[in-house]
Amino acid sequence: MTTATARSHERRISPVFLAILAVMAVTGWAVWTGFASSAGLAIFLFVTSAWIVSLCLHEYAHARTALHSGDITVGAKGYLTLNPLAYTHAVLSIILPVLFVIMGGIGLPGGAVFIEQGRIRGRWKHSLISAAGPLANVVFAIVCTAPFWLDALEGVPLAFQYALAFLAFLQVTAALLNFLPVPGLDGYGVVEPWLSYKIKRRIEPYAPYGFFVVIALLFVPAVNGAFFDAIDALMRALGVPEESRYCGSNLYRIWQETPDLCEV
Repeated sequence: MTTATARSHERRISPVFLAILAVMAVTGWAVWTGFASSAGLAIFLFVTSAWIVSLCLHEYAHARTALHSGDITVGAKGYLTLNPLAYTHAVLSIILPVLFVIMGGIGLPGGAVFIEQGRIRGRWKHSLISAAGPLANVVFAIVCTAPFWLDALEGVPLAFQYALAFLAFLQVTAALLNFLPVPGLDGYGVVEPWLSYKIKRRIEPYAPYGFFVVIALLFVPAVNGAFFDAIDALMRALGVPEESRYCGSNLYRIWQETPDLCEV
């Protein structure tokens, strides 16, 4: 196999990702047209598949930025194929975030592409690689909310509006959580190159636990309230009515009874 052929293979979109994308497209069409006998089931499949697509794009953004910053090994690791099975920790990157959406209804940050930091030269490049993932979530949120802040909802079925609102909510929560400057999250990766060696050495032993500390803090009522107040403010700024997000979340939970307010 020639070098050019190998590189082409390393960047070929994975059939696994294409299959997930196809599920998103078909179920999105079912939500839009009302074709499915259960709107809730169609929304569940559409939002879940779209959420997995966004997780893949999050990791791809990290890897692609790393490639252009000097780490040419990301292709050989499969990170440029958008294949979720290629990630270093598939459980953290895909399975756990999906379970959190199902159980808790928030966009949990994933994160499991291994970047060879020694190949990257320059603090700005290190920071940009870390920021690229959550920025992908920001872009996804902007796309999902575009019909709302562009006032272009005429003709858009209610069920699809609700699905988009809930999907946008997941992207906003994921981006906000990921941008926290906590060890183990991308936000810390943004600021870490600018810290002194002494401070980094002090923080290093606690880095594996930062993610779990953040999740635990979300169960503290005061922290939880402040976090969701910030999310609500961002959603309002993006033009998404609270009712749409609420109904999207409720319809997604097909195992619960749908409130009359959200019937479609």
